Amino acid sequence: MSVDAVRAIAVPIVSAANLDLEDLTIDKVGRRNKVTVIVDGDGGVDLDVIAEVSHAISVALDEQPDSDDSPFVLEVTSPGVDRPLTQPRHWRRANDRLVSIEMTDGTSVTGRIISSDDDSAEVEISGQTRDVPFSGVANAVVQVEFDRKKDS
Repeated sequence: MSVDAVRAIAVPIVSAANLDLEDLTIDKVGRRNKVTVIVDGDGGVDLDVIAEVSHAISVALDEQPDSDDSPFVLEVTSPGVDRPLTQPRHWRRANDRLVSIEMTDGTSVTGRIISSDDDSAEVEISGQTRDVPFSGVANAVVQVEFDRKKDS
């Protein structure tokens, strides 16, 4: 079972559920392979949709004629909050969230994403709006906020 073969099976199933395939890994766990499929979508991912996608991928993998009948465990999940923002869609989905950004010039900032497009994000930093081009970002991660009070 190769990552490329599983990806070829998973991509159409994930896309049909209006989700994006964020990552796919295969790890050896004892005598079994653990296949992890990470999916995400605008508006998050519903557990019922994850169950449907998981079932469809499992059936498709089981039906592969070239499979060697090796046992595997399939896990379909959504990305955790610590996932780095590496694609424009990640920034779009994190709109209005607090984000910690390490710039390629070595500086770091923390601010709230106001909006984003394919090339940059508008981030409010200390009350000032700043355009942050993705090409200047070394790493960016959403910060967990437990006590944020929404504006009324």
